[in-house]
Amino acid sequence: MGLQIGDIISKKEIGFLDLKNKVIAVDAFNSIYQFLTTIRQPDGTPLKDSKGRVSSHLSGLFYRNINLILNGIKLVYVFDGEAPELKEFTREKRTEEKDKALEKYKQARQREDVEAMGKYARADTRLDEQKIQESKELLEAMGIAVIQAPGEGEAQASWLAANNLSYAVSSQDYDCLMFESPLLIQNLSLARTRRTVSGIKEVFPQVISLKDVLKELNINQEQLICLGILCGTDYNSGGVKGLGPKKSLKMVQEFKTKEKIFEEVGKNEKYELDFDWQAIYEEIKNPSINEIKEIKFPKINKEKIREILSDYEFSEQRINKQLEKLDELKKQAAQKKLF
Repeated sequence: MGLQIGDIISKKEIGFLDLKNKVIAVDAFNSIYQFLTTIRQPDGTPLKDSKGRVSSHLSGLFYRNINLILNGIKLVYVFDGEAPELKEFTREKRTEEKDKALEKYKQARQREDVEAMGKYARADTRLDEQKIQESKELLEAMGIAVIQAPGEGEAQASWLAANNLSYAVSSQDYDCLMFESPLLIQNLSLARTRRTVSGIKEVFPQVISLKDVLKELNINQEQLICLGILCGTDYNSGGVKGLGPKKSLKMVQEFKTKEKIFEEVGKNEKYELDFDWQAIYEEIKNPSINEIKEIKFPKINKEKIREILSDYEFSEQRINKQLEKLDELKKQAAQKKLF
């Protein structure tokens, strides 16, 4: 969705050790899209095997999640189910944008413009059913719990956090705050370092508290959802034309209730309210979720991990090196239990 509040709230940087022994619910689609977008060659080409099959998502899921597991973090990947009807227009628009990006990529390739190729190739990232299924199989083989949401994965993940089945939700988006996740963690599964103009910079996770956000912005949960709708969500891409995050926040603070907020927006000729805000509010406030009682973590299946990754021609030596680290972790855990 499009809750654009990154510039108007504070974030607290934390270390990976701060999350030790905690269960984190991961917005699966958000995370896998990151891997597909960022784990690429300089010209934008994703990692592929000799058969031309994309493997960027498997690389990210394996190597970056292994690091999190070694830090004692327990992961639950929550996958999207059926998208609400309200989302159809946004999906069509995104597909159209990706088709345009693909055409621009082809033109850049003809010009041998590597920089432009990298830019447009990333914009054409697509997540299909095969990649989703492969991701689920690898995650379960790694001992990571997989939950299939009936609707939006972010909504289901937020419900887990709100009901103390997980500590927080991991996502680069802010939308789980609208779904009432008490804590949001960003940068959890990104690379530990990032190249910047001034050199290599270390990247740490950041935690955002819903309670602190509401206090900082001087709004309540209802008003936060209204702020999201004004700025734009997956159900009304772009939001209200003429309103940005700061103007939207001011309006929400001034008019208080959802009815009054959207009444004022509708009366103002400067703004264009061309969507059913009530339907969107209801979708966010009461999303489709499963009220599960517990999270079941599968056992690590090293042979299955090898089978999946070897099929995509991952280095056997590198796979074994990571699996040896897991063995060492299990030995340490066994010794602690003994003592």
